[in-house]
Amino acid sequence: MEDIRNLSLSQLEDFIVSNSEKKFRAGQIWQWLWQRGAGSFDEMTNLSVALRTRLAESFTFHRAEIAQEAHSRDKTSKFAFRLWDGKMVEGVLIPSNGRVTACVSSQVGCPLRCTFCATGTMGFIRNLHYSEIVDEYVLMDRRARELYDNGITNIVFMGMGEPLLNFDNVMTAIDKLTDPKGFGLSPTRITLSTAGIIKGIKALADRNFPCGLAVSLHSAEPAVREVLMPVTERNNLHNLQAALQYYYQKTGDRITFEYLLLSKVNDSLQAAEKLARYCRPFPVKINIIEYNETEDGLYHRSYPNQRESFIEYLQNCNMVVSVRQSRGRDIDAACGQLIKNQNR
Repeated sequence: MEDIRNLSLSQLEDFIVSNSEKKFRAGQIWQWLWQRGAGSFDEMTNLSVALRTRLAESFTFHRAEIAQEAHSRDKTSKFAFRLWDGKMVEGVLIPSNGRVTACVSSQVGCPLRCTFCATGTMGFIRNLHYSEIVDEYVLMDRRARELYDNGITNIVFMGMGEPLLNFDNVMTAIDKLTDPKGFGLSPTRITLSTAGIIKGIKALADRNFPCGLAVSLHSAEPAVREVLMPVTERNNLHNLQAALQYYYQKTGDRITFEYLLLSKVNDSLQAAEKLARYCRPFPVKINIIEYNETEDGLYHRSYPNQRESFIEYLQNCNMVVSVRQSRGRDIDAACGQLIKNQNR
C-alpha cells in the first residue's frame, strides 16, 4: 500500500474528487500531512469518518518512530529513529542560547567512509525518503517542546549520510519544511553540510539554493584530504574549488568550511597557510571542530596550543574563524559519532 505522503497535491485532489468529495478536502489533508505532521488518518479530525476510512483503505503511513533516546549532561539529546522497514538512523537536538538546533540524517549509513567518522563504518544501507527526513523534524520538534519549552529553530543536515548523494529527497524535504503553507521554516535557518560532492554543489547553485552551505574540507592538502576522505578521489580539491566559485557567483552567499583539527595530521601552520590560500577565490567562514575520538584510536584531538596557533594564523589572514564546541560527547551524539550497528 502506498504512503499517502508520496502523492502530490494534484494527485490527492484527483483521488478526493474521484471519491465524490469536495476538492477542498485535499487541501485539508495536505495541511495535516505537511503542516501538522500527522502520522495517522485518525488525527484528521475535520474529515468525516467515512473519508478517513476510505483513506485508510487506500493508503498508509511509512512513519518513523522514536525507538530510543539519550540525554547528555550538557542537555543535548540523541534519538534513534526506527523506520518503516526496521532500519535505524539517529538525530540530535542541541539547545543553546534560546535556540534549538536539530541535526538530521539523510541516509541510513554512509557510502563515503571518511576515516575519522564512525558512521562510515556502517557502510551504505539506503537513502531516506523525504517523508522520513520530515519525520525526523516532526518527532524531534515535539520532544524539543517537551524538553526545552521551545521548538526547533535551526536544522543542520549533518547527521548520518551525505545529503548531496540523496539530492532529490533532501531538496523535497527542504521544500516541505520551508513551504509557507507547510511547516514555514525560514531557509536561512537550514544548513546543508556536504563532503564536497561537486555535481551536487553545482546543482545547488543552479537552483539558487536558499539555505546555508557547509563543506567538510578538513585539509587543503590533496594527499592529506585523500587519506581522510576517500571521496576526494572523484571530487578533488581543484575541481571542488571551481565548483564553490561557481556556487558563490550564482548565489552570492558565504560558504562555511568545516575543519576537523587532528593532531599531527592537519593542524600545522603549513596546513593553515594552505587553507588560507585555498579560500582566496570566495568569502568563507572557517568552523573549527573538535575531534571526537572513536574506538579505533586512529586519530587524536589537536593539542590546545597547536589549535590556538592554527586559529591565530587564520585570523591574521583576516579570515572569519569560529570554534564549534563539542556537544553530547558523553552519549555519542557529537560530530562523527552517530552509528547504529544493528543496521549491518
